Amino acid sequence: MTDPLITDVVETEEAQAATKAAVFNAAERLFALHGFQNVSVRDITAEAGVNLASVNYHFGSKDALLFEIFRKRTAELNRERARMLHEANERHAGKPPVRAILEAYFAPPLRWSDPANDRRISIQFIIRARSEGTAQMRDAIQNDVSHLERFANALIAACPDRPRETVYWRLHFALGMVHNNRFAEFDRLHHLSGGVTREGDVKSLLDRMLDFAEAGFLAAG
Repeated sequence: MTDPLITDVVETEEAQAATKAAVFNAAERLFALHGFQNVSVRDITAEAGVNLASVNYHFGSKDALLFEIFRKRTAELNRERARMLHEANERHAGKPPVRAILEAYFAPPLRWSDPANDRRISIQFIIRARSEGTAQMRDAIQNDVSHLERFANALIAACPDRPRETVYWRLHFALGMVHNNRFAEFDRLHHLSGGVTREGDVKSLLDRMLDFAEAGFLAAG
């Protein structure tokens, strides 16, 4: 016979986990859509349908909640990148070419940003973090480069005739492409081109980005 005390504990733990998840998801969505400064704790708990004290109880503070979302989503994104880079290494006997390395870095956030992908809210949140993040987020963005090191090392190995300094600079410029290629921001380009730059799918956009970045890495100088 099941002990009712154990059942109550399990149900309580499940309820707390559900509340924490509801707060996390509501906060991510609201912050992504409206900005970090425009969303209050009351907004979050109302959206999640939970008690006003839930944010502080489960996360400690609004800033701590922000950082937890940032930490979790960037970790997920970088795991996906690392997996793709590992697969590229396996396909090319440990010596992937520049294009395969860049694809491993470019493809995951680009796929997340697709309007048809549920992960677009997560990538919108990460984008917000770059311009609106807390001091803890800014510190992580500036100083935690561990996820970039594996890509830098792979690119250095793939470009043996280029000085390391040159490879690092070109990686820096390639990162700028990732940060500025978002489906929601193409209207200006469409106006400039008179509509000829309409791009409707992730694969076509990824190919264009890879064509440009690969040529930059392989260019002389």
